Amino acid sequence: MAQLSLFLVVLLALVIPIFMARFQISNVPTAVAEIIVGIVMGSSGFNLITSTHDLTFLSNLGVILLMFLSGMEIDFDLLQRKNNPKGKSQAGKTVDPLKTAITAFIGIVVMAFVLAYILWLTGLFSEVMLAAIILMTVALGVVIATLKEKDILGRPIGQTILLTAVLGEVIPLLLLTIYASVNGGNAEQLWLIILLFAAAIFLLRRFKQPYLWFAKITKATTQLDIRLAFFLIFALVTVAERVGAENILGAFLAGMVMKLLEPSEATKDKLTSIGYGFFIPIFFIMTGVRLNLRSLFAHPSSLMLLPVLVIFLFIAKAPVVLTYMRYFQKKNAFAGGFLTATTITIVLPTLQVARKLHAITSTQSDAFILAAVIVCILSPIVFNSNFVLLPEDKIKEKVAIVGANAVTVPVAHDLHANWYSVKMFTDKKNQYKTYDSRVENLTFLPNLDEETLEKGGVFDGDIVVAANRADEDNIKIARMAKEKGVNRVIARLSEVDSKTLTEFNEKGIEVFNSTNVHAALMRAMIESPTVYRIMTDTKNILYSVKVKNTHYTGRQLMDLEFIDQITVSRIKRGDEWLIPRGATEIEPEDILVFSGEFKVADRVRDLLSKE
Repeated sequence: MAQLSLFLVVLLALVIPIFMARFQISNVPTAVAEIIVGIVMGSSGFNLITSTHDLTFLSNLGVILLMFLSGMEIDFDLLQRKNNPKGKSQAGKTVDPLKTAITAFIGIVVMAFVLAYILWLTGLFSEVMLAAIILMTVALGVVIATLKEKDILGRPIGQTILLTAVLGEVIPLLLLTIYASVNGGNAEQLWLIILLFAAAIFLLRRFKQPYLWFAKITKATTQLDIRLAFFLIFALVTVAERVGAENILGAFLAGMVMKLLEPSEATKDKLTSIGYGFFIPIFFIMTGVRLNLRSLFAHPSSLMLLPVLVIFLFIAKAPVVLTYMRYFQKKNAFAGGFLTATTITIVLPTLQVARKLHAITSTQSDAFILAAVIVCILSPIVFNSNFVLLPEDKIKEKVAIVGANAVTVPVAHDLHANWYSVKMFTDKKNQYKTYDSRVENLTFLPNLDEETLEKGGVFDGDIVVAANRADEDNIKIARMAKEKGVNRVIARLSEVDSKTLTEFNEKGIEVFNSTNVHAALMRAMIESPTVYRIMTDTKNILYSVKVKNTHYTGRQLMDLEFIDQITVSRIKRGDEWLIPRGATEIEPEDILVFSGEFKVADRVRDLLSKE
């Protein structure tokens, strides 16, 4: 029976995603589907699967890897203000995603404790702290997957929802650690948890340089990057258990350490494949197997808790909707609030800890799990049916061009409207009068000091082009833009001295020198007239795209369904340029340089760049 149970669980882990893909069930998270199938096959249903020693071990390893990968999902760059710039929201207001997310989450915390106190007053649940922790959690993985599907992860509303979810995963986990220490009789050893964080910092500092070396020498038979990841997991899990903290906190910190080591996309893919490909599905299926609905329905008090919890999980996120409505379109703010109600990844480990501490009965635990499953089914459906993609959400990158002249105005007109949202700025009255009627978004700036540029929204874009006629203005603007955290900065310079060029290279500022460009085009016309025609053709010009869609990584160029409609000229992999061949395999973060028609290029860029 034990071997049969293991076989069935592994079989279901394979069949469930195939079934969902075949019948196009995309609104329900795979984790929720696995729990539901576990319920059907477990003690609540056909009782074909039982909890065995092997399945318990694999399930425990699954929850550890789940927390590790959750820690790896945190984007620390978003928490830095310089990498989290203010932008225009869908309501036309200036929004600071970090500040808005913090405000929304403070509201969640307050509402969670109020609702937990109500549960205590009504006698439905006696542990106020535990209930509050569960009510304030957000399933970061579900949120990220849903935002990626809508392709709004980089837009103000997407970043705001994402940061709210990050807080909804990190804060409850820290509170759970405190709760477990106090209720586990280790309150006086709570300070020892600082040792866990100290160990995480030590491992981060100690393995930063070796990790870079590992990445260079790793081979298929050694996989040193993966070995290091598992060393971090078990090192911090061991430290966590020794100091009286929960092992899930150690696994979560290990994920954060691994993220800060800046692993390659290939390493992330391998770790995700190991976790979600085998261990984590077993954890979710076994969660459903252990869920005893018959016992739940036999206890009226616990059964009464179920609908109350479902309603409270939604009400707890009401402050999110109210906060978002101040900055975003009401319908989208409502949808965003519903999405943050998803709560499964932290809830399950939390309940596992609570059962171990005997702070919750098995039927109450089942009620919480079932409520989380119901909410996880409803929330993405409500989000997808209510969220409306506005034109600004579809724009891939925002470009700010400082300087309106005979060079920049045609460029602004030629940039693809589906890929770029262009705003132009000028401090010259005569240029403003000349081009105002010809340029849709042209703003006059009285001067080019930092305050004026920031108020005008120059630094709100993804790309800033400093293209005034005066080199000193462009140098100053480029430096300010980079200091403000703009992703790409391009400076137009008529004369380039070695000192400035060295400085800009170190800061990552790109230089456009018209003399060099004209000379290069002239040489191309003489030596390679066909290349020149490709570069100047308005219908079939060169494009580039960074490959982020894992569906296309690991595949050969000849196997791509659109390869007959484009011509791939070069592939940039790290600092190396590759000559593409039919058998060349695409790797994550490769930059493909290709030519093709506008419509085809649109589709190829969308397919390859989607995360």
